[in-house]
This record gives sequence, structure tokens and C-alpha cells, in this order.
Amino acid sequence: MTKSILLAGGSRGVGREIAKCLRLQNYQVKAILRTEASRSELEAMGIEVVLGDAMNGEEIERVVLANESIDIFVSTIGGLPQDTVKPDYLANKNLIDVAKKTGAKKFVLVTSIGTGNSVPALSPQALAALQPVLIEKDKAEQHLISSGLSYTIIRPGGLKSEPATGNGILTEDIRVVGSIHRADVADLVCRVLNSDLADNKILSAVDKNMLFGQIDFEVFNC
Repeated sequence: MTKSILLAGGSRGVGREIAKCLRLQNYQVKAILRTEASRSELEAMGIEVVLGDAMNGEEIERVVLANESIDIFVSTIGGLPQDTVKPDYLANKNLIDVAKKTGAKKFVLVTSIGTGNSVPALSPQALAALQPVLIEKDKAEQHLISSGLSYTIIRPGGLKSEPATGNGILTEDIRVVGSIHRADVADLVCRVLNSDLADNKILSAVDKNMLFGQIDFEVFNC
């Protein structure tokens, strides 16, 4: 049976690449958007668009519960260090809470290397620049872990916009850091959707040819 997926953050970046990947694999996808800006592009891919602001808990609950059941939630929602109001925690918390109410089978959350116990992977300069956002991402991760939902958390390294290389890898090793193309992150997200091995795992995502420093680590295969 085709799984129904709710994608939050599909208007740009990694989320947009995930939208493309999901449609190539013939998933039934709904994208939740805060504004109409990206509606036409997503609908042209065959994605159903629903409008709702994930920062508003009551609104997002009303919108999601008004639709058919959702099997899997995927969220790439995140902000920038300079944002006055950062969505990284609150928007994802609201989505996690409504996912639990709907009885969703899985929640995939995309954060970043440097979140939680992967802080030591970053240089002091990178940590200083990103810390305000990383704190909020960590709160979102912790809320998901404690929610009781089956989850996979993917923490990408530095993001690039070039086409996929096919060299994206996942690892549980919190020391690993490097760069990765957004399209390769999307491919890794699509891989974990049906993987029981990835359930309740926190995984860093990097391109094996764009690592910062040389350490021995195990690749996570799902």
C-alpha cells in the first residue's frame, strides 16, 4: 500500500529535494506550506498542498487532522542564526505533537551536525556562529525522542546546492563532520523511510568524499 507522507519544509532547500525524491518513488505526498509562494511548483510535481503555519499549534492541528491519515511525517523546518523568532523547536514540536495524535507510524526530522551530542564535531568558529539555532534544534530532537513516536533524526553536514553525487553516507559516529549536497541528503531521507534499522536512530549525513579531517568510522547501512 502506498504510504501517505506529510512534508514540512518542502518550499526550499533540502525539503524541496525531498519532495522531488518522494515523488520519484511514487509516495503520496502532502506538503504543508505557510504561504502560497511555492504551491504551483509543488503541485506541478503531483504533490498536494495544504496551508498552515507550523508555529501555530492549534492551526497546524486543525489542518492536519482535517486530512486523511498520515503514515509518516518528514520535517526539514529550520531557521537562520539571525532570525529573531526561530522555528527549529516550536514548529517541529507542534508537528511532533500532532503526529502523535494522528497515530503516525514514523517521524523523520532533519536537523544538523552540531546538534546535541555532535557539538564536538564542529570547530569553535562554526559553533559560535550556529549555536543559537543548534540549541533550538536540540530541543526539537529531545521532544521527538521523548514523544513515544518511532523516529529517525538525520543531521547533515555543511549543505551544498549542486546536483547529487551519490556519495552521501550515514553514520552514528558523532565525531564525523563534512559537507553534503542537499539532493544527497534527500536521497538518504528517502532511504530511511521504510528501514526498520533506522528506527529510533540519530544519524549524521555527509558526503564520503567531502569529509573534514580523517577519522575511522562505521557507515550505517539501512
